[in-house]
Amino acid sequence: MKSTTFNARKINQLLSSMSFAVSMLVFLGIASIIGTILKQNEPYENYIIKFGQFWFGYFEKIGLYDVYHSIWFLTILLFLVISTTLCISKNTPAILKDFLVFKDSLEEKSLLSFSHHLVIKNKKNVNVSKILNYLKQVKFKIKEKSKENGDILIVAKKGNYQRLGYILTHVGVVVICLGGLLDGNLTFKAQELLGYKKIETLDIPASKVPEVSRLSSDNTSFRANMTLVEGGSDNVAFVRMKDGYLVQDLPFKITLKDFRINHYSTGMPKSFESDLVISDPEFPQSIEKTISVNHPFTYKGIAIYQSDFQDGGTKLDIKLRSLFNSNAPQKIGGQIFEKVKLDKDQITYEFNDFRKFNILHLKEGEKEKPRNVGPSVTYKIRNNSGQAREYLSYQYAMEIDGRSFFITGMRETPQEEFKYLKVPADKKGSIDDFMLFKEALQNEALISAVAKKIANQSMNADKNDTVKESFENSVNKLMTLFAQGGFSSVSENLDRNIPPSEKEKAAQTYLKIIDIASVELYRNRFNFLGKELDQGRIKFIQDSLNAYSDMFFFGSPYYFELTNYEQKEASGLQLTKSPGQFWVYLGSLSLVLGIFSMIYLHERKFWLLIKAKGGVIFALSSNRKNIDFESDYKKLTNDIRKIIQ
Repeated sequence: MKSTTFNARKINQLLSSMSFAVSMLVFLGIASIIGTILKQNEPYENYIIKFGQFWFGYFEKIGLYDVYHSIWFLTILLFLVISTTLCISKNTPAILKDFLVFKDSLEEKSLLSFSHHLVIKNKKNVNVSKILNYLKQVKFKIKEKSKENGDILIVAKKGNYQRLGYILTHVGVVVICLGGLLDGNLTFKAQELLGYKKIETLDIPASKVPEVSRLSSDNTSFRANMTLVEGGSDNVAFVRMKDGYLVQDLPFKITLKDFRINHYSTGMPKSFESDLVISDPEFPQSIEKTISVNHPFTYKGIAIYQSDFQDGGTKLDIKLRSLFNSNAPQKIGGQIFEKVKLDKDQITYEFNDFRKFNILHLKEGEKEKPRNVGPSVTYKIRNNSGQAREYLSYQYAMEIDGRSFFITGMRETPQEEFKYLKVPADKKGSIDDFMLFKEALQNEALISAVAKKIANQSMNADKNDTVKESFENSVNKLMTLFAQGGFSSVSENLDRNIPPSEKEKAAQTYLKIIDIASVELYRNRFNFLGKELDQGRIKFIQDSLNAYSDMFFFGSPYYFELTNYEQKEASGLQLTKSPGQFWVYLGSLSLVLGIFSMIYLHERKFWLLIKAKGGVIFALSSNRKNIDFESDYKKLTNDIRKIIQ
């Protein structure tokens, strides 16, 4: 029995010790830093990409992806509550006693033991009322006591609210932690541990999510997300959990009546807001409310925040232009979040996102403001075996280095940066001229005619037909190589057939022949035969050759051209039920008041013993003896000495 009592006392001493509480606070501080630096509740794929599969598993086991709801974080909070509560219960009685009671039992010997005391010997006829008036003027609370031997003891104190700061600070910590525990989703964690609830990982409609993965509308706390398209409504939200989600049933239905985005002159979003209609089955009348960022609406304890926005299924008109033959463009209709399969090519277009405004800085390193370059579509092209590439196509041409280009980005995996295909725009701002020139590059008959013309113009009259024919064949072969694979095909041919010592010279010759033949092809295709081309057209030809060469790495047989769209937006809402929020605010207020009291209030205790036989002893004490205390002691000493003498 004695052993049990002894152990309980030791545990109590440990939990109520300052060092234990500080240790818990340090752990909470470290956890909070992790939770701040590492973005919480992201899809697990993002963490795998960030940390790799090896470290992802370790970090997932210790709950780093949802620090504030992890078991160890809540356990630390619980121990901090216990430790701080024990501290309060142990020290509060003594603090309150000291706050309420004047220590008027001190004797002469005790006063002389104070480090800050003053003795005036043989002084009689001290004017007590003057001393009392002075102490009142300097805000002391006073008690006067006459002793049996005729001595008079004056006890005074002020600033003892500083000690209440200790209680307020500790109570604040306890209340904040309790608020954190209230919002810690403990009910779900208990149900999950007991097997009553399970996180859903399948991508299925909310109506088909089983009861074991649903949270009732009576759930005490949650943080869920809902996406509504304009005109759409729902009465469930999704709580992201680990690698899946839970469906949170709501006691009311939310309808998105309208969604608006205001933009700056640059096209950058300035603000966005949603007109909501709340339909509660308990009341016949609906409630209409507009929410915006930092201006939520709270209904039945559930705060509805405007969190973000996204596309709600914009309809797209698309023209697919063939890159490797002269087939006529084909028009298809698409919609964001839907797919279009091209049976003939065995590929599927998956439309993922549409952005009406894109703010880009096109001149990196130069002092130019970012500007809006117009709409873009993000989509994937998936082949018959399931492999996919992601694309980002802008609708309008962008001006780069004084020339206009249609830009399309492509990447093999989400971890890669986009590699961009830059197709030059013609003078009408369209892609038509590039497509015509591309067809000329792929026209074998036209290439043969151009090769023959170049051979005739390049050879002197005295050259025999064999030499001319050989040169003509070389030009024909070179342009055919380029037409079939771009500059990389020409380079491979150089590597195979030309000795290294002559490769650079041969490469320069090849490039010159390609330039000459391309200009001649352009003249032929656009009816400029016998005419000089201006610099703008020469630049267009060079840009077209580069774009044509890059086409072979584009990974798609078609150029994607967005011709029109009908935008449909969706509003992202965050719904939170947080009963601990009030207690966190209340605890924070208590914490601030407590810290303020301890820092800015100066406690002073004053004793003045007037001896019946003559003589005065003065003593001053404080729980914090700093520079201010020394200054107060000197002032009080001087003032009291003047009054007595």
